[in-house]
Amino acid sequence: MNGKIKFYQSIKFKIALVFALVLLLTLEIVGAVFVKQLEHQNLSTFKNQVQLQTYVSKSLTTQLSRTNVQLANRQIRTILNDAESVNSAQIQVVDSNGTIRGTNQVNNQAIVGQKTTDNSVKSALYSGKPIEKDTFNSANNDRYYTRITPLMKSTGNNRQVVGAVFVKVNLDTVYQQINSITAIYLFAASIAIILGLLISIVISRAITNPIEEMKKQTLRIARGDYSGQVHIYGNDELGQLASAVNNLSVRVEESHESTESERRRLDSVLANMTDGVLATDRRGNVTIINEMAVSFLDITEEDVMGRSILDVLDIKDNYSLRDLLEQPDDVIIDLSNDDQDLILHAHFSLIQRESGFISGLVCVLRDITEQQRIDQDRKQFVSNVSHELRTPLTSMRSYIEALTDGAWQDPELAPKFLKVTQDETDRMIRMINDLLTLSRMESGTQKMENELVNINELFNYVLNRFDMIIEKDDHPEKTYSIKRYFTKRDLWVELDTDRFTQVLDNIMNNAIKYSPDGGTITCRLYETRNKVIMSINDQGLGIPRKDLPHIFDRFYRVDKARSRKQGGTGLGLAISKEVVEALGGQLWAESIEGKGSTFYIALPYEPLAEEDLWDEV
Repeated sequence: MNGKIKFYQSIKFKIALVFALVLLLTLEIVGAVFVKQLEHQNLSTFKNQVQLQTYVSKSLTTQLSRTNVQLANRQIRTILNDAESVNSAQIQVVDSNGTIRGTNQVNNQAIVGQKTTDNSVKSALYSGKPIEKDTFNSANNDRYYTRITPLMKSTGNNRQVVGAVFVKVNLDTVYQQINSITAIYLFAASIAIILGLLISIVISRAITNPIEEMKKQTLRIARGDYSGQVHIYGNDELGQLASAVNNLSVRVEESHESTESERRRLDSVLANMTDGVLATDRRGNVTIINEMAVSFLDITEEDVMGRSILDVLDIKDNYSLRDLLEQPDDVIIDLSNDDQDLILHAHFSLIQRESGFISGLVCVLRDITEQQRIDQDRKQFVSNVSHELRTPLTSMRSYIEALTDGAWQDPELAPKFLKVTQDETDRMIRMINDLLTLSRMESGTQKMENELVNINELFNYVLNRFDMIIEKDDHPEKTYSIKRYFTKRDLWVELDTDRFTQVLDNIMNNAIKYSPDGGTITCRLYETRNKVIMSINDQGLGIPRKDLPHIFDRFYRVDKARSRKQGGTGLGLAISKEVVEALGGQLWAESIEGKGSTFYIALPYEPLAEEDLWDEV
């Protein structure tokens, strides 16, 4: 809690208050005992002083025993006047009949000879026991001490009461002394309390200042500032606590730096991983997600945090959180849509403490779209190769069985059957050679013999061969014409002549195969700023839009029946594309169904000056 503490809530105030209260309570108890003891001691001393001495009591007893009353009274008066007593003490001598025989009060001699009216005197005469009592006069707030002492005369074994001495004295002087001493004590106690309060404040500050420093240091630590140190005032408990706080600050800083380093390392690893990573708490809510996972799921980090991983991965219909916790397994998630193909492999593992408590899940997402496509292509490739080889092998087997059964003896059938067998064998050899070439191209082991070639002359050379074929064939199966639209400028391109000639042959053969009888094949050659573009257009049936992206795949045929009938292996365009791309170019096709197709070849081109050509030579 960072709120400011009020003064009366602080430990400094509480220590001072407790110290002052303890001191006050101690002084009160000591003062009460002291005053009470002082009062008792002073009163005892005063009362002892009030008592008549023994010889006076004996003298009064003797006088009360005499028969001459008048003479006895004079002697009693003389004894009382000569006796040492406390100032202001009132003394009366009463005989056994209750008659006052003498008094020390000069102004009150008239009471001598009168009967006493004090019942206490009568009780003392009757009982023969001394009586003491304290009285308080509410009229003038005076305290009095009264003592009635019987005077006893011994007659043989008996003791006879012959009278009593009545002493009454004012106690104000005693209490005045007690009050004066009490006032002095209270003053001294007040000074002691004030000094004690000041000392307690000093002591509390000495105690709380290190605590305050430790509090500030812990708040700095909580804010991430570990630079401060608590001052150590001594080697006492507070000093040891301050030293412990300083050590704690260092340890926390080291731990924080280690944690931050690990966190940065983890963030760096997560950020640079090619796999997506999600982590959850024990309730399955996402707590960590890296950028790759965000990219895979096409969602923002803010939308994912705190949501159930079942909802994020959209697998709640097939899996529950208990399924993932009890039997973490691999899950294939298909996120493909119209815009992209995306298949993810999700691997789940548990986050467990040493005690075995499961605190969450980790999910690693891996893009296996390409792997799935490769697996599918591999399966398709094996299926296509098997199918393509089975057809000629089946045909060869049929003809060989026929020859074995005796057809070899037939002079007309035997050559035909052997010719078919030879054609199918050549077809399989071409297919295997094409596969080997394609494999070497894809693996990068096919060596390209590049040289600087005049592309105008090379393109014309290939087209002239096709013109010559149609001219020399007296009965061609299909007639066609080739139109040329070439730039008049010589274009020199670096390429492998044999491989590129194979590309042009493949495309021209396809154009001738799929063109109608008497059709026209249009060939163009032109240049752009940094490329040479060649195009070959036919007037065939065209390629359907759905088949156009796949025409460069191995063994892919738009019209499978017609392609096999025309003897193709289904690898020509695939090889052509690999050759063009190996030369740094591009090969693509455009087609309108029912109107024909156009194949384009783009090769990198840098215009050369005449002196550069001579340098090359």
